[in-house]
Amino acid sequence: MKEQLWQNILYVRKNSPLVHNITNYVVMNNTANALLASGASPIMAHAHEEVKSVVAISSALVINIGTLDNYWAESMLLAAEQANDLGKPWILDPVGAGATAYRNEVLAKLIMLKPDVIRGNASEIMSLANHNISGTKGVDSIHQSSEAISAAKSLHEHTGSIICVSGATDIILGNGQKVLIANGNPLMGKVTGLGCTASALIGAFIGTIPDKLEATVSAMALLGIAGEIAAENAAGPASLQLQLIDKLYNISETEFYQLLKIEIGS
Repeated sequence: MKEQLWQNILYVRKNSPLVHNITNYVVMNNTANALLASGASPIMAHAHEEVKSVVAISSALVINIGTLDNYWAESMLLAAEQANDLGKPWILDPVGAGATAYRNEVLAKLIMLKPDVIRGNASEIMSLANHNISGTKGVDSIHQSSEAISAAKSLHEHTGSIICVSGATDIILGNGQKVLIANGNPLMGKVTGLGCTASALIGAFIGTIPDKLEATVSAMALLGIAGEIAAENAAGPASLQLQLIDKLYNISETEFYQLLKIEIGS
């Protein structure tokens, strides 16, 4: 798998998949720019009258519940159902899972539609697996990714989804494999929405790469390494965000493999 990751990055650049995002309005601009920089093409659409049509022309769907309301929740369900009907891959980002009963109710409906990938922080994944509303601080995690391995396995068994737990070490598991990626920098946690950016990038890769676990690993490695390089040249969170977009655009194969910290197991 390790040798294929860079080829997957080039493949996304070459094919420029159209990625339909129903995401929160805090991060729309950031995630759109990250998708463009990585070679994908973003579209943001949540109107009930058009979501099915947009899914139909897209390579993948990203559903992010960050700024949730009833109208957007219905848009998400319509889009996910259409993606399943058309065989289009989709990813669920369960922002703030466990924070409120309303979020849990919407997430229960979305999970029943079996997303191809679920990406969240440790607290969100643990909440989804354990069906409780404790363990989050707003949308932030109070757990380390390693604490969520058992929950991630349970969630994978229940849904069949590839599970990605973001953290200092990203954990991706499914299909009998567990992959650890230890790239990134603590400064990335000071920039709002980089987890949402990760989900959007995964959307681009699962819309292009048939192996959904390999696609998820490729996206997370790309973001982690780009963030690591960006942090070295940044004066703080604001400049890191700018440096990150640039590095998603101009990262080289040499940079990628020199910095990649990956462990592949079962």
